[in-house]
Amino acid sequence: MQSLESRRPGGASRRFRATLTSAVTCVLAATGLAACGSDGPGGRGGDTLEVWVYQDGSTRLQEELVERFNETSDIDINLTQIPGENYQERMRTAMGSPNAPDIFFNWGGGSISDFVAEDMLVDLTDVLADDPEFGGAFIPAILDAGAVDGRYYGIPMRGVQPVILFWNRTLFEEAGVEAPQDWDDFRSLVGTFADRDITPVALGGADTWTELMWLEYLLDRFGGAEVFDRIRNGDSAAWGDPAVLAAAQEVASLVDDGAFGNNFRSVAYTNDGVSTFFAQGGAAMHLMGSWEFANQLANQPEFAADDLAWAPFPAIADGAGDPASLVGNPTNYWSVNADVEGERLDAAVEFLKLHGGEDYARSLVANGDIPTTTGAEALLDEAPEPEYARFQYDMVENAPSFTLSWDQALPARQATPMLDAIEQLFGGQLSPEEFVAAMQEL
Repeated sequence: MQSLESRRPGGASRRFRATLTSAVTCVLAATGLAACGSDGPGGRGGDTLEVWVYQDGSTRLQEELVERFNETSDIDINLTQIPGENYQERMRTAMGSPNAPDIFFNWGGGSISDFVAEDMLVDLTDVLADDPEFGGAFIPAILDAGAVDGRYYGIPMRGVQPVILFWNRTLFEEAGVEAPQDWDDFRSLVGTFADRDITPVALGGADTWTELMWLEYLLDRFGGAEVFDRIRNGDSAAWGDPAVLAAAQEVASLVDDGAFGNNFRSVAYTNDGVSTFFAQGGAAMHLMGSWEFANQLANQPEFAADDLAWAPFPAIADGAGDPASLVGNPTNYWSVNADVEGERLDAAVEFLKLHGGEDYARSLVANGDIPTTTGAEALLDEAPEPEYARFQYDMVENAPSFTLSWDQALPARQATPMLDAIEQLFGGQLSPEEFVAAMQEL
């Protein structure tokens, strides 16, 4: 792996690159990109760094930081915002081609493990070790969550992102009900809102990863975090654990009972469709990452201020999992392309270091996020909704485990067929038993 002191062998991933070059041109030309700057991907020069970020309600923070960096740097950053739909596929296709970004947004772990194996990323371990202020700026567990084989290839660049059960305060008050304390309460709420002709739970099923969140939490609650730990560590037999079947059966039951309504597979999250549906009172609850608050704050501010409420995922009676455990993304990360070197690499590192400072932490808090930096608790009173900020902080601080989203924890060769099978489970094309069998074949 390339460090700041060594040059990655030029031919290590040449074959990999050749197979991707033509594909990336077609993908990017067909989909289009929203760019902040004069040049798009592939327009890099000696005095620029091409940076790709997942476009959503929090992207303005990256815009502001790039503007701040460019004011003092001899090497400018050109920020390219890529719409969330298929971000990872586009990024994976571009890497290794002439169109590859210099720095790019990712989820750490399995999402970049193939790039690490191909020597395509800068190893930042020594950078963190040689600068104690920078290396000690981040919560160790969060920094470790993005590591591959004990080495650091990513720097935290957004807030912590547990998956949370959001609910509409007004709809709950009108129905005379409260947030669920356990799974029986939740199932009762499904019936209550269905009887009132309100979709019990908003679900953007056109994006399969929104369905994945349900299986992640249900497996955690039924079987405990150790079941997926076994899977992540290569034990395919763990897919046969009884808790996997129980989680799949519960999903099928929820679909059959109309928990997600009849049209959830035609609604997407990445175009804000399902969040708007939820904010406009179409659904009573929404299971989503903590970034949902920031998105609602940006796009539906009145709803965020007046009606948006939150709760942990319910406990399941007799389940082996700890109800304080979390699933989601510990955070997102910036990684640096191994082709970046010299003054451009120095500039890239200086840009990464800004993410460990208090100014950036304050901007995250103002956006409704919880920073991944140490000492963030002292800033939470500055949040737009301090109660929500402390709810998140306490969740993360007290969680006995924080399971990374399965599609990010597993390598792409396993994550892609897994997501296909989840889509078929929610769509009724696979029974719970067939789903388990398909998972054991990964």
